[in-house]
Amino acid sequence: MADEKTKYLAEVARSRPRRMKWWHDSRFGMFVHWGLYSQLGRHEWAMHLECIEKDDYAKLADTWRPKRRPMRDWARLAKKAGMKYMVMTTKHHEGFCLWDTKQTDFNAVRRGPKRDLVREYVEACREFGLKIGFYYSLMDWHHPDGAICAKDEAARRRFVDFTHGCVRELMSNYGRIDILWYDVSWPLKTPEQWESLKMNKMARSLQPHIIINDRSQLDEDFSTPEGEVKAAAEGRGWEACMTFNDTSWGYMPSAASDGVSARDILKMLRTAAGSQGNLLLNIGPTPDGSVPSEAVEPLTTVGKWLQTNGEAVYGRVDRCALGCSACGQCSQKSKTVYFWCRNWPGTELPLGGYVTKLEKASFLAGGNPIKFEQSKYRLILKGLPRTSPDKLAGVTVIKLEFKAKPKFVGGATTMVI
Repeated sequence: MADEKTKYLAEVARSRPRRMKWWHDSRFGMFVHWGLYSQLGRHEWAMHLECIEKDDYAKLADTWRPKRRPMRDWARLAKKAGMKYMVMTTKHHEGFCLWDTKQTDFNAVRRGPKRDLVREYVEACREFGLKIGFYYSLMDWHHPDGAICAKDEAARRRFVDFTHGCVRELMSNYGRIDILWYDVSWPLKTPEQWESLKMNKMARSLQPHIIINDRSQLDEDFSTPEGEVKAAAEGRGWEACMTFNDTSWGYMPSAASDGVSARDILKMLRTAAGSQGNLLLNIGPTPDGSVPSEAVEPLTTVGKWLQTNGEAVYGRVDRCALGCSACGQCSQKSKTVYFWCRNWPGTELPLGGYVTKLEKASFLAGGNPIKFEQSKYRLILKGLPRTSPDKLAGVTVIKLEFKAKPKFVGGATTMVI
């Protein structure tokens, strides 16, 4: 088994650059948590947190009545926001399957909605030109073997067969799927118990181009820091998955006042772009599938901002953890540095640490040139407007084009003591 696993992961690594190019270039995606818990509006873990009995919770399956094709609204907003792909919960921890599965009657076709919600989601993504991701929770509070499988081999066998059957359907029934996004591998503690190698080989045989995250207890293609935009080791793909309100992934109207602003989203995007990562930003639709109102304006604003500043975000980027000013931070592509100025300094902006010759400075939005002076360790951008030119979110990107890939030295190394 160890040799088979080593061989498999080596093959995955060899094909990874080709399979993941679109994903690295995309930078920004929409996460969607939608399920029975949306009707409660008290967090997607309400069944667990509130100790709701399984049979009582399951009654929500018959009262759920989503409106007609709400996914088109999600996809339209994602497109408008500058997002390039989506990932939707096909089954969350509650165990309710949003597709026409043969593995259980606890699904959206047999119960309340009476529709294949996954198919509607796939069609919406394709309509708006977005890549398609499926979230699938390995943990399952509804399945009779979902908890006891860790202590009962017969239960483990049944639950693993159920899990693999679900993944096979998702990989078989909807045409090309671009991302398989696992979550919470409880209660089984090893990939051998989950038979993750077998499951993921099956998924790749059905979708050879697919990219898979690291939550089935195999490294696979990319890491998924949750609740913080934090880079993985260099050379490792990573995607920060973030809520819109830092409280709940599912619909929770009481948390709306804590929703992120356009500036907050751009701060997360800058960190991702500056560290070769992606941002997967979540919305939790209402029970009928409507986009939560607090998400519309910030995402629309970010989309407008990206129309003129997207060059600093999309495509191949380098790592750029440069501390050249307290007024903002950078993303970088080879010889070009994009300085995201969040705290506008007035008519001059000093940048410290660059020792490579600067050839041109300009505003990324509009392209107007900026005068500058350069000495050994300093750049001073001159003749700037008194207030930030960016009226959308107060984040102005300045494009710095160097003669060569810039060399940077930290402030302490320039001091003479």
